[in-house]
Amino acid sequence: MSRPVGNVRLKAARVAAGFNSQQALADALTEVSPRLGIRGLAVGVRQIRRWESATPPWPQPEVRKVLTHLLGQSLEELGFTAPWESEGQQGRGVTQHTAPLAPAMGTRRAAVPAQSTAATQPASVGRDFEAITRSHRRLYWSVAPATLHPAVLEHAELGCALLPQTGNPGRRLLAAALAESFLLAGRIEFFDLRQPDQAASTLTRALQAAGEANEALLGSAILAHAAFIPGWAGDREAAAERMVAARTYARRAAASAEFLAWLDAVEAECLTRCGDPATALRLIGHAEETLKAGSENTRPGWMDWFSPVRLAAFKGNTQLEAGHLPQARETLLQVLESLPPASDKQRTVVLGDLAAVEAADGRPREACGYACQALDQLAATWYATGMERVREVRRALAPWQNEQCVRDLDDRLYDWGTTVSALQR
Repeated sequence: MSRPVGNVRLKAARVAAGFNSQQALADALTEVSPRLGIRGLAVGVRQIRRWESATPPWPQPEVRKVLTHLLGQSLEELGFTAPWESEGQQGRGVTQHTAPLAPAMGTRRAAVPAQSTAATQPASVGRDFEAITRSHRRLYWSVAPATLHPAVLEHAELGCALLPQTGNPGRRLLAAALAESFLLAGRIEFFDLRQPDQAASTLTRALQAAGEANEALLGSAILAHAAFIPGWAGDREAAAERMVAARTYARRAAASAEFLAWLDAVEAECLTRCGDPATALRLIGHAEETLKAGSENTRPGWMDWFSPVRLAAFKGNTQLEAGHLPQARETLLQVLESLPPASDKQRTVVLGDLAAVEAADGRPREACGYACQALDQLAATWYATGMERVREVRRALAPWQNEQCVRDLDDRLYDWGTTVSALQR
């Protein structure tokens, strides 16, 4: 498959920011400019089209200010090359539309040249980098997130340094593995460490790397993860825009039944968080039918976060939010029984949801029992999303806060180890 032509950096950042069309970005640039003290600026879709071409022109100073403010990245990270830099790069085989990915860490660095005509890395570099990415994928399920996260980011930074030095076909393999590394880092930041702003930036870099590899299905997965960020914040419109983009990218690839069902599950969770569990339950029903029908396409190896039992966990939480307590209890108990041993993080979430079911049903003793089981699991495997579930249960138990079972839960929730651990994270 040929590499995409054009400035994939800017296109990826545009889509990740929720602007699914060039016109949407043009309108946003024109709208936001007065807030930055710039009057009379008008950007048209023709200009955006030129910026997303293989040779994007260097924007004017006022436009540069608005563009970097709106997308949150430097011009070099957005695929532009300053005229004073491109002159020095002539004769070295540099292509403007493949400006290197930004470093994973927060510090800004000058852009390094893109792929040279004389690649310095061996053809095996893509496979070697991918092997470490695969190892990190497996380690995610057992290693503490605060320990794994720096290693994943350092690995991604290595990939950023290697990418300009690598020729095809190794370059495409390396870019795909780099996208997966950034995706894993973004997942840790969002689900495990609860750093949504950092996750948004990391997922943008993941999408840029997927664009370098021209991996539409991986791009779809990244966009769906990006939808969680506004979805959990209650921004239904922004989440919906990202899901439209995710489904568009999925149509460009051979998506498996599991992948399509997961897209339904992601959208369902976003809708649940935005207060529409009824529509979410219909989407989950569609996901169940998709899994039952199956597909000739195989699930990608990097998609290790979804299964029928995980879909049932989504369903149980949505039933809880819809007030269908008997159905939620039955679903979640079945999930708890069916979870494989390696699903410790998911187990804390399910226990938290079961506790919430019992609290909503006026059964504080049972709710505290499940919440304490979740805390036992969190002591062994930290998961910020699981701890959030326990805290939500504790708030729901406020009417019974003088009951002994609730006081015992408070002793567990606010013991020295748990309190220090939560503050550290």
